[in-house]
Amino acid sequence: MVLRTGPNGFAKGGGMTSGKTSDGAAALGQNRPIEVQIGVECAGERSVEGIEAGRRWSGAGMLGRWRCRAIAGAAGDVGPGLPPLVARVLAGRGLDGERAAEFLKPTLMQMHDPSLMPDADRAAERILTAMRAGEPIVIYGDYDVDGVTATSILFHVIKAIDAAALVTTYVPHRVEEGYGLNAEAIAELAKGGARVIVSVDCGVTAVGPAKVAREHGVDLIITDHHNPPASEAELPEAYAVVHPRRPGSKYPYGELCGAGVAFKLAWRLGTMAAGGGKVPGPVRALLLDLLALASLGVIADVVPLTGENRVIARFGLSRVKTSPLIGLAALVEASGLSGENVNAEDVGFKLGPRLNACGRMGHARDAVELFTVAGPERAAEIAAMLCTQNDARRKTERAIFEEADAMAIEAGMTGPDRRAIVLAKEGWHPGVVGIVCSRLVERYHRPTILMHRSDGMCGGSGRSIDGYSLHAGLEHCRDLLTSFGGHDMAAGMKLTDGNLPAFVEAFTSHANARIAPSDLVGTFEYDCDASLAEVDFEGVSGLECLSPCGRENPSVRVRLVGVRVIARPEVFGKQNTHLSLRVGDHSGRSMRLVGWGWAERRDRLAVGMTIDALIAPRISVWNGDRRIEGEIADLMVR
Repeated sequence: MVLRTGPNGFAKGGGMTSGKTSDGAAALGQNRPIEVQIGVECAGERSVEGIEAGRRWSGAGMLGRWRCRAIAGAAGDVGPGLPPLVARVLAGRGLDGERAAEFLKPTLMQMHDPSLMPDADRAAERILTAMRAGEPIVIYGDYDVDGVTATSILFHVIKAIDAAALVTTYVPHRVEEGYGLNAEAIAELAKGGARVIVSVDCGVTAVGPAKVAREHGVDLIITDHHNPPASEAELPEAYAVVHPRRPGSKYPYGELCGAGVAFKLAWRLGTMAAGGGKVPGPVRALLLDLLALASLGVIADVVPLTGENRVIARFGLSRVKTSPLIGLAALVEASGLSGENVNAEDVGFKLGPRLNACGRMGHARDAVELFTVAGPERAAEIAAMLCTQNDARRKTERAIFEEADAMAIEAGMTGPDRRAIVLAKEGWHPGVVGIVCSRLVERYHRPTILMHRSDGMCGGSGRSIDGYSLHAGLEHCRDLLTSFGGHDMAAGMKLTDGNLPAFVEAFTSHANARIAPSDLVGTFEYDCDASLAEVDFEGVSGLECLSPCGRENPSVRVRLVGVRVIARPEVFGKQNTHLSLRVGDHSGRSMRLVGWGWAERRDRLAVGMTIDALIAPRISVWNGDRRIEGEIADLMVR
C-alpha cells in the first residue's frame, strides 16, 4: 500500500486501526488500545506452541497478544511470478490455485445473477408496473452511508429506465424517528399518495410497519441485509422481502451490505425492463458508475471484503476518482481527495465520516440529495456542510468519550468481573453514541452499549467484539426492550428508563457467560514472519494485489523477528505524539518504523535493544521521495 505522507513522514489521515467503524478510528489520539500486562511466558523465539482453531499464538507485546493468521501448515501453490512475501501471505490465507487466481483478478463476471436473490423478480416487476402506471414510488432509506448510497442507487436506475417515473426518497431523522421503518412515516407516506414503498438497508424485522402499509393499501418491498428472523413465518408480511440471507434463501453469497442488495435489485430492474435480456447501454453504463456508490456502502458498513463485496469494492473504488456523479465528485473535492486514487482508507477516514456526520448531526436527506438531484452549486454547498458537521461530530464525540470512559471505570465495568459496558446519560447526542461505543470497544475490548436518556426512555447503540453476538445478547434481553435490531457486531435498542438497571445486569450476565477474561485483551494478528530483505519495493508493491482490504481481508501485517534498535527513538508530529524508530538486522539492512501515538513509549526503548515488531509495510511518499516504512502495530522487547 502507498501512503501519501506529509513532513516527517506523517501520513495524511493516520493509520487504519482494528476498530470496526467507518468514522476514522485513528482520528482520536486517546483511543489507542489500553496497555495490558498479560504474563505469557514464551520460549525460544517467544513462540507459543499451542494451537487455537489452527492458528499459532506468538506471545504478547506491549499492547496485546499476537497470533499468526496463517493456518498451521498452509503452503499451497499460489502461482508463479509473485514475490516470495506476497506468495507466503496468500498461501497463509488459504488462497491457492484457482482461488488465488480468482482473488487476485476479480471480474464483474464473478457477480451472481440478481434473479437468484429471493423475491428480486417479484420486487422488480412491481416497481416496473408502478412506473408504467404512474404510481408514486417512495424509496425509504437508512441514515448511514450504506442506506444513503443504497437509496441513491435505486433512485438513479429507476429514473434512467423511465425519466418520468414518480419516484421520491425518504430518510427518517435519526433522533426524532430512530432506525428503520416506522409506522407513522409509512402512514404519512401513504396519505401523501405513495402506492409502492421500497425500503433499503432496513425493514427485515419491521412486522408492525408492514401491517400498517397493508392497511393503507401500500405495497411494501423490503430490501435489507441485517439479521433476519429465524423462520419465514416471522418475516414481515410485505409484498416482497429481498434479502440474501432470509430463511429459505439459496443465494450464493450472503454477506452483501444494503447498497449491495439495492444494486442487485437495480440490476434486475434493468434486465426486466429490457424484457429479460441484456441491460441497455445507457442503463448498463449507469450501473457501472453506481458501483462507486456501492463501494462506499461496502467499506463503510464493514461487511466482509470477500466474494461479491470484493468485486464491488475493487471496481467501485476505481471509479470514484473519475465519477460523473455530481454529488460524489463534490464530496471527493471537499474531502481533499481531488486528483487522488481513492482507496478503502480514504472511504473509512474521510468520505464515510462526512456522510455519516450528516445523519448524526443533521438530517441524512441532505446526503441523499447530494447523490441524487443536486446540481453543481448545491452539491458543493452540501459537501461543505458535511465537512462542517463532521468537525462538530468529532468535538461532540471526544466529550462523550471522556465522560463515558470515566463512568465505565467508576462503575467497575472495565475489569475482568464485568465483561460488558452498558451506560446511559441525559445529554449524550444520540447520533454520536455509536461511534463512542467503537472507541470504548477498542480500549477495553468488550461489548459496549451507550444510550441517551430522555423523557423516560433510553435509546442508543451498541458495538461488539469478534466472537460475541450483540444481536444475541439483545435477544436474550428482549422482554426488557421496547425495540431493537441490528447484527452481531452492531445494533440499536430502546427501553424504558425503569428497565435500565435490570437490562444492565441481564446483558452483563449474558456477556460474562460467553466472554472469558482472556478475551478482554486485544489480539494483534499477523500474516507471517518476514526479513528486512523481503520487505522491499517489490514485495510491498506486490501486496497491492490484496487490496481493497478490510473485514475478512485485512491489511497485511508481518512480524520482524530479532531486529535491533540502531538509533535513538525520536518523536514527531505537531504535538510530538508519534514515534520514529530505526531498526536493523545482522546484514546491515535497516528500516524506519513509525508508531502513531507511540511517543509515550519512547523511554521503554533504547539503542541496542533486540525487539520483535508487528508492522504493516508501507511505501511512503514525500516530496517525490519513496521509501519503505513499517507502521507499528505492537512491539515486543526480547
